[in-house]
Amino acid sequence: MTCELCTAVGGQLLWQDTRLRVVYIDEPGYPGYCRVIWATHVAEMTDLANADRAHCMHVVLAVESVLRELLLPDKVNLASLGNFTPHLHWHVIPRFRDDPHFPQAIWGPRQRETTASHSTPLDLAEQIARRLAIRLDA
Repeated sequence: MTCELCTAVGGQLLWQDTRLRVVYIDEPGYPGYCRVIWATHVAEMTDLANADRAHCMHVVLAVESVLRELLLPDKVNLASLGNFTPHLHWHVIPRFRDDPHFPQAIWGPRQRETTASHSTPLDLAEQIARRLAIRLDA
């Protein structure tokens, strides 16, 4: 069985180092949706050494922080599921009260058909990438 996160980037590449990458997911209704994807094929956080776990969470929290600064969401969801793709990755999803699924998980039943009313910069992915580089390459 081929792992899609081993063979493809998995979104628009925003930042990476030798251990992981951050990608932007262009999902309508969910501006700022990012994933932090571990570079090698492991399924669980406990498959990583302690230093790698700490590094992964450092990057996940940096992504959350950047998204909060840029978008001012009502909430940020962090999830590491991997049920369909058992390759370690974290979803970092800014949530807004008027998004299609709020307050439910984005994988649950839609709550409304409306589009979000908050403003999203046209160059959002580039802004996220710039801020991550400043924060993580320092």
